Amino acid sequence: MIKQQATTLLLVDDHTLFRDGLRQLISHWEEFQVVGEAANGQEALELCQQKLPDIVLTDIQMPVMNGVEVVRHIRAEFPTVCVVILTMSVEERDLFEALKQGARGYILKNISAQQLRERLHEVMRGESPLSSAIATRILAEFTWQREGGAGGAVEPLTEREIQILQLVVEGLTNEEIGAELCLSGQTVKKQLSCVLQKLHLNNRVQAAVYAIRKGLAE
Repeated sequence: MIKQQATTLLLVDDHTLFRDGLRQLISHWEEFQVVGEAANGQEALELCQQKLPDIVLTDIQMPVMNGVEVVRHIRAEFPTVCVVILTMSVEERDLFEALKQGARGYILKNISAQQLRERLHEVMRGESPLSSAIATRILAEFTWQREGGAGGAVEPLTEREIQILQLVVEGLTNEEIGAELCLSGQTVKKQLSCVLQKLHLNNRVQAAVYAIRKGLAE
């Protein structure tokens, strides 16, 4: 059997002790490999160019260059790299900017080790993990960079599609939504893609914002 290649990670945080602990934790997960560490955004960009990791796991508030700038530069220069925010900050301005710049996930540092592992798997499946504690709060205010939100006429959603949207707002993954609705994760993914197409949206974050603004979810 051919061993699957590990997903590579770059850790970006100005707290050395936290980085050390995170690196040691991830070293026990055979499907992930830490290929570099940086104490600020500038170091992160230099290492990203050298290592080209699959995922950059970065804090928001750092010296020299903060996490929002990290997202912006990496998405512009290394579009194949996924940037995930891992922070204790719930500053809406920073989080909104990170969303607009293209961060893939938004995770609070108070989650468990197993939850972090699951969230990283979600990223590799193309999903956008959100800590449930902040999902509704940030999505309720977030304005994506498409004037007027969903543009053009939209097709009506089915009752099932509305249910899926409501669970997206709660920060659930496709697998978790499937468990709630007795569907497979793959079926949820297909139905969510249909929702995005109907609403002329690009991702589940925009879909969640749409649901909140239209009163489909709270």
